[in-house]
Amino acid sequence: MAAASPPPLLLRLLTLALALAGATAGKISGPRTPISRDIYHSSDSLLREIKALVARHSDKLSMDTIRTSNKGYSAELFVVTFNHLKENMDNVSKVHILLSFGQHGRELITSEVALHLLYILTEKPKIAGVDLSSFEKLLENLVIKVVPMENMNGRKRVEEGELCDRRNGRGVDLNRNWSVDWGMKEKDYDPYEENPGIAPFSEPEAQIMRELSRSFKPHIWVNVHSGMEALFMPYDHKNTTPNGASAHLMRSVLENLNRRHFQDSCLVGSGGGSVGYLAHGTTTDYMYDIAKVPMPFTFEIYGDEKASADDCFKMFNPVDKKTFDRVINKWCMAFLILFEEGLRNLRDAQIVSQGTLENWVPIGGDIVERNVERKSSRDTRKLEGLDLGMQELRTYFRLFLLSTFLLMFMFCTRISKNRNRDSGNLFDP
Repeated sequence: MAAASPPPLLLRLLTLALALAGATAGKISGPRTPISRDIYHSSDSLLREIKALVARHSDKLSMDTIRTSNKGYSAELFVVTFNHLKENMDNVSKVHILLSFGQHGRELITSEVALHLLYILTEKPKIAGVDLSSFEKLLENLVIKVVPMENMNGRKRVEEGELCDRRNGRGVDLNRNWSVDWGMKEKDYDPYEENPGIAPFSEPEAQIMRELSRSFKPHIWVNVHSGMEALFMPYDHKNTTPNGASAHLMRSVLENLNRRHFQDSCLVGSGGGSVGYLAHGTTTDYMYDIAKVPMPFTFEIYGDEKASADDCFKMFNPVDKKTFDRVINKWCMAFLILFEEGLRNLRDAQIVSQGTLENWVPIGGDIVERNVERKSSRDTRKLEGLDLGMQELRTYFRLFLLSTFLLMFMFCTRISKNRNRDSGNLFDP
C-alpha cells in the first residue's frame, strides 16, 4: 500500500522552509581569520616599542604627540622624525619625506612596516642579510617624518573585533575626508566604507595631517595601504595622471623602483586609472593639487586576492610569519630605494639643490618645471627675462627711495635756512 502523500498546505510549507534554508545558507559568512597576535603588535605595544626606540636613539630620532578634537571627538597622532644630523634640522637643502601608515584601521601590516623601517634607519642596518651601509650617506641628505598609526581610534576598533572596519573612531573614511573633489559619489558608492564626513577636514586626524604637511613641506609623500601590490601617483578622483614634467618625474621614480626592486611586478599609474574605481577626497590628490608636493604617492603593499570578501584580516594582512617577514623586508627595502630615486630625481630636476623650496613653487603657487635635460632654451630665456625684470624693478625702487631721501633732506635744509634768516632779521638795527 502506497504511503499517503502530505496535504498540499504542508507540502508548500516544507518547500518554503527548504527555500529559506537554502537562501540563508548562501548568506552565511565563511570563516574569518583572527588577528595573528603572535606576529602582530597591538597598537599599545607598537607604540611602546617606538617610544623605546626613540629613547635609545635620541641623536637621530624625536617624537611629537599631536592631539585635537572636533564636535566631541578627539584624536591623537604620534609623529616620529628621523634626522641623521639633528643640528642640521633646518637645513633647507635636505629632502623632506612624509610617510603615513595605518590610515585604514584594518591594514595592520602597514604599521608593522613603519616600525621595522625605523629600526633599519637606526640600529638594524640589514634586510634579509643585505648590508645597507651604502645607504648611510644617502640618509644624511634626508629628513623623514613617519606617522606609524594615523588612525589610532580605528585601529582600536579592529583590535576589539571589527576586523573589516577601515574608518576612524566615529565612522569616517579618513581617505575621503580631504578637500579635492570631496563628497562626490560614484554609482558603486558604499556609505559604510566610504563615508567622507560632514565636510572636508571634519575629522581631527585629517586636520593634524594637513597641518603637518603645511609646516613640514614634504618633497615626497607616501600614503601606505594594503589590499593589493601597487605604486600609485595622482589622481585618485579621475582616470588620468597630471600633465607636464612633474608627472614625468613621478612616473620615472615609480617605474625605476618597480624595475629595480619588484622586477616590474607592481601595478604603476594613477590610482583612479588603475584600481578600477574612482576615489574622491583622498589625501594624495590633496598633497599634489593643494599642498604642491612634488612627489605624492600611494603604495599598496599586500593583498590576498583569494581571501573571501568578509575575511578582512586575511585579505589585507599576511597571516603567517614567513609571508609577514617577506612583506616587511621587501617594502622596507623599497622605501630605501624610493629615497635614493627621489633624491636623485629631485636634484636632477633642480627641485631641491643648495637653494630652497622656492625653486619649485614660485609666487602664485604655479609649478615651474625645472627638468634641466628637457627645459627648452625658450623657457630658459623666459626665466632669465623674469629675473632681469625683477632686478630692474628692485633697482628702480632703490633709486626712488634714494631720490625721496634727497628731496626730504633738501626740503628740511631749506626750511632751516629760512628760519635762521628770519631769526637774524629780528635783531637787525
